[in-house]
Order: sequence, then C-alpha cells, then structure tokens
Amino acid sequence: MNDIQIETKRSDSLVDFLNLHDFMVDQVDEHVFKVVRGEELPVFLYLDEDTLHFEVDLGPIGELNSEKFFYQLLDRNTQIQPVSFAINSSNPEDLRLILIESRVTGDLSSEELLSVFDALELAADQAEEILKPYIQ
Repeated sequence: MNDIQIETKRSDSLVDFLNLHDFMVDQVDEHVFKVVRGEELPVFLYLDEDTLHFEVDLGPIGELNSEKFFYQLLDRNTQIQPVSFAINSSNPEDLRLILIESRVTGDLSSEELLSVFDALELAADQAEEILKPYIQ
C-alpha cells in the first residue's frame, strides 16, 4: 500500500509557486522579476505575451573578448542544454556574458519550471570552470 502513488494537479501564480519552493522573488518592474534561491546567482525573469524568459548575468566580457574564449562557450553550449551562453549587448559599452532560456507559459508545469532553475545552476558552475583561467 505504501508504494501506491496519487497524482494531483494544482495551479499557483508564478510568484506564489516560487515562494513555496524557497525562492525569493522581487518584482523589478511590471514585467521583470528577480528570483534568488539560496546562494545561487539571481535569475531575472522577463514576461512577454506568452513566453517566460530566464536570464542569469555572469558578468562583463571586458578583456575576455577572444576567439578561444568564445569557442569554449559555444562548445560548452552543447553540454548545458536547455540553457545557453549568450551576450547581452543592450549596453554596447558594457557587454555582459549571460545564461538564457525561455519557456512558453501556456502549459508550464512545476517540473518544467524547476528544471530550468536547476539547469541554470549547473550551467553557472560550467561557466565558473571556463572563466577561472581568465580571471586568476
């Protein structure tokens, strides 16, 4: 009898769900949330019509701008899926290395949402490994 599993379905708002799973959520503006879990890097969530975008800022590219560095990032992208390394060039004077992912919000499950945060955490660890030789 103890091995019988009962499946339930429940709906929560994004913020309520994240709070229930020990995330700290701050609304930055109407469509942007800053989400932090424990000691992990902040994840910024951007909401548009039907897509939830995830972004983790890993820092400025600055002097890291080399063919070898970018090759390592692109090569590592194949290992960190579903997330990807990218460059935020919204401020050309301060190019930022970021991790990105997005999900359609129409039928977003709890497992799917939590798996993105886990993937971002693992990818941040991969980024640290790549960046270590460049920042010593």
